[in-house]
Amino acid sequence: MDEVKEKWSDQEKVRQEKVAQLRARGVDLFPYKFSKTHSVHEIVAQFGSKSREELEAENIRVRVPGRIMTIRRMGRATFFHIANSQARLQAYIREDVVGPESYELFDLFDIGDLVGLEGSLFRTKTGELTVLVEKFLLLAKCFHPLPEKWHGLQDVELRYRRRYLDLIMNAEVAQIFFLRSRLIALIRKFFDDRGYIEVETPMMHPIPGGAAARPFKTFHNALGLELYLRIAPELYLKRLVVGGLEKVYEINRNFRNEGISSEHNPEFTMLEFYEAYSDYYDLMELTEELLVYLADNLLGRRELKYGDEIISLERPFARIKFREALLQYSGLSPARFDQPQEVIAVAKNFSPEKEGLTYGKALDIIFDKCVKPHLVQPTFVLNPPREISPLAKASRDNPEEAERFELIMAGMEIANAFTELNDPVDQRARFEQQAEARKRGDEEAHWLDLDYIQALEYGLPPTGGEGIGIDRLTMLFANRRSIREVILFPLLRPK
Repeated sequence: MDEVKEKWSDQEKVRQEKVAQLRARGVDLFPYKFSKTHSVHEIVAQFGSKSREELEAENIRVRVPGRIMTIRRMGRATFFHIANSQARLQAYIREDVVGPESYELFDLFDIGDLVGLEGSLFRTKTGELTVLVEKFLLLAKCFHPLPEKWHGLQDVELRYRRRYLDLIMNAEVAQIFFLRSRLIALIRKFFDDRGYIEVETPMMHPIPGGAAARPFKTFHNALGLELYLRIAPELYLKRLVVGGLEKVYEINRNFRNEGISSEHNPEFTMLEFYEAYSDYYDLMELTEELLVYLADNLLGRRELKYGDEIISLERPFARIKFREALLQYSGLSPARFDQPQEVIAVAKNFSPEKEGLTYGKALDIIFDKCVKPHLVQPTFVLNPPREISPLAKASRDNPEEAERFELIMAGMEIANAFTELNDPVDQRARFEQQAEARKRGDEEAHWLDLDYIQALEYGLPPTGGEGIGIDRLTMLFANRRSIREVILFPLLRPK
């Protein structure tokens, strides 16, 4: 404790002196409960439109908790503001109302303290809705001064490390997460209303599968079993479709042992859904319906402001073939795409860390680097190489292509969908090709999952399946350019 005291700033030492005085007066710094009539935002919402005369006539009494955000002491009267994550409310305490002893006690309260107030509502001469405090209670003492609004919490990484301070100081940050919560609730309603059932599948897999990604490893001591945090729920969800659950969806975490960027966090939230007797054309229609539904209900309009761009969600969304997009945006001539080794060399320049590159993987890298940034408006990119889509059926028009699409918006992949491969013989051959790729150094290649093959042998009906990244979707609807802004506690390197 003495070590801690040495590290206290002058302001923190003053606060500790107040703590000692409060305790000497018998004040409980951390009481068990406060019975409230309203939250701060409820008072603002319910009574914010009432006039001075209406408030006086109705004598509205409240018991409201909040965090002190400002204090303006004026002799025997003090104005201060309390806040929660959704609103701020002024309070007014007078010595002649609460009594000299209580008013003196309030001098020991600081910005950052949590308090409970009891009193009546009125409007000041300037028209501000205010609580005239008759009684007050300390609910939690804040030992540290809060950062200054404009100067004390500018370090972006500090905001993520101490998200609680970010939420206290920046009301707009809390709004991002209220929006995210509403978005997820609306997604659930959308699928529930269409006859889907929500399911939960394992987070630890004996064989990682369902996506091209490196997994995190863990170990189950009792079973002596090496396990992997899931990179995708896909193979388990399709097992459920085999079992007769014709419409399923899951919203949960995936874990991928990959780099961190403005679009990537190793732990992220994914929506995946599967519908029997459908294909990727059906999913394009459903995806458009979903995004329009979200826009209508979250924003009340069918366009998103994202940075300097205005993104229209009016249907239909644009559609372009993967190869056509490469020819249009990559800057490479058509002739160069017919030279596999040259394509691989170009891709290697973009991603020198990638091992065992094939022609298809190289095309995918060039697409990511050269094409995606040009696709701002919602665009379905169709039929990438079959080689990089081992869980998708071959295109019915070209067997070298996959019956798959990615939805790109604002230069980001938002959705990825297949007409699911349901031939167990073909699927095994694809897995074996992926195993060869792993031997060549491709750590993201799929593993051979014989249990999944066996499930397919019992019959997976024609099925469409899709994954949508919740974090990136929230980025679009909240107009945030970094995935860290929409994840409460993004992964950071330890200090």
